[in-house]
Formats: sequence, structure tokens, C-alpha cells
Amino acid sequence: MAPRSSGSPPDGVHCAVTLVVRAGKEAEIEELLLRFIQRSLDDRGTTGVHLIRPAPGTDSREYGILRSFRSEQHRHEFYRSEMFQNYKAETAELVEGDPIIRPLHGLEAFFRGGGKAPPRWKMAAVTWLGVFPLVVLWSRLLAPHVTSLHPIAVTGMTSLCVVITLAWVVMPLLTKLLRPWLHSV
Repeated sequence: MAPRSSGSPPDGVHCAVTLVVRAGKEAEIEELLLRFIQRSLDDRGTTGVHLIRPAPGTDSREYGILRSFRSEQHRHEFYRSEMFQNYKAETAELVEGDPIIRPLHGLEAFFRGGGKAPPRWKMAAVTWLGVFPLVVLWSRLLAPHVTSLHPIAVTGMTSLCVVITLAWVVMPLLTKLLRPWLHSV
């Protein structure tokens, strides 16, 4: 299922949900999942949902759901909601164990938002556009203050600053600015 609106923000909170369906219950779970996903799109904090089915021709019974929310607060509210609790009760006998809900924090979360993930070469190009200037910037800013440190410590401090700036400032900005190019054919 695609995001609710094409104008949904690329930032926010993203989760990967994995569940294993009991043998012979695939058709039943698909029907329930599709109904639940459709209902969940009316949740004010939900910005998108994607259902990932097992590859045809495999014995896999593992389903994935990528779910996006406006904020961490919206994510918490959703998973505590009556709607989600009802869904869990409805599907309890159809799945093996509890679904695994894993927040996406890394680069995988930055490139979602256009339906299909962009080609890897585009993701690599945008990541390089963010990393290269930050390495230059932080190397220059830190150089006068770390001359007495071991080169490995200097590299560690520089890379820490690069990663923090990349994750919280640069990648959200670059992926927002370059979204049309990233998701063009």
C-alpha cells in the first residue's frame, strides 16, 4: 500500500514489522492485513504503509510491513490504540509468535517515501554528497583542537561528528531536496 498522500513528510518515524504466518493461513492473514492496513491509514499519525509479501515460489511465510508515522508520539499512540489491539487479537491464531516491530533509524529510513526505493547508485550518490563535505568541514574544525591526540582518536572524533550531522541534519535535508530525482525513473 502506498503512502496516504504524496505530500507526506520524508522525516518522521519509520518501523519495520515482521511476522511469520502459520502454514495454511496465508490467504486468511492477507485478507485481514489488507483490511487492517486500509483502516490504519485513517489514523491521523500514520503517513504510509507498505506490505511486503513472501516471494512467489518460496516456502517463506514471513510478511513485512513498513509503517511510517508523523512522530514518535504518534507511533506510541498507534501501537497502544484499540484498533491495533483488536488487530493483534484477530490475528493471534494466524501468526507464529508476536510480530517483531523494529524502528528504522539508519539510512534505510531516509530513502523511503517514493513508493519504491531509489536505485542503489542514487542512494550512494546522495550519501556521498552528504558525507564528503562533512568530512572536510569536521576535519578542518577539529584539526586545531586535536593535534595532541592519536590519529585513530582524531578519526573517531571526526567520524562521530560526521555521522551525527549526517543523520540529524544533512540526510533529511538532502533526501527532501532531491526526492524528485531520487524517485524518478
